[in-house]
Amino acid sequence: MSEAYRIDWKEELIDGRPVAMAPASVGHTFASNNILNIFMNYLKGKKCVPFGEGPLVYLTEKDHFVPDVMIVCDHNKIKPNGIDGAPDLVVEVLSPSTMRYDKTYKKDIYAKSGVKEYWLVNPSDKSIEVYRGVNNVFTIHDVYTIIPDWMLSNMPQSEQRAAEASFKCSLFEDLEISLNEVFSDWH
Repeated sequence: MSEAYRIDWKEELIDGRPVAMAPASVGHTFASNNILNIFMNYLKGKKCVPFGEGPLVYLTEKDHFVPDVMIVCDHNKIKPNGIDGAPDLVVEVLSPSTMRYDKTYKKDIYAKSGVKEYWLVNPSDKSIEVYRGVNNVFTIHDVYTIIPDWMLSNMPQSEQRAAEASFKCSLFEDLEISLNEVFSDWH
């Protein structure tokens, strides 16, 4: 194989074991980029800082994660080599290779470390599970899904109104997250 086809794998440290992160799919990339752009635009000139995939988050001696998107409001946690401590919000976009960790072990470590809000974004079914942290434990707040038009048209009007296509981030009362914006550019 030529050098042009070499793939560089990123790694996370999960429970003391290095775990390779597979390259992201197109749907994964669109969703994480769209979420990052929403936060970049909203947080411009404000205290909190959005980060896309890249910096390591050092949570414990055995747990160094690379979230797809995170928000850090405590600037003392931002170090040259990554984020030292829990971000305020973490977004993980699900991939078949990492979904098991994102939904179980990593979710638990994020909660125990003090993350205030955790999103699991599924590009396949265009849904977002929102968890909120209280006393270092996550509870599910809600699940938001884009419902296809053909399905909406067959629902009673009361159910159509309940099918929310947006939600508010608990960290920022005036920030409305639109699922159509998160999942735009992806079919």
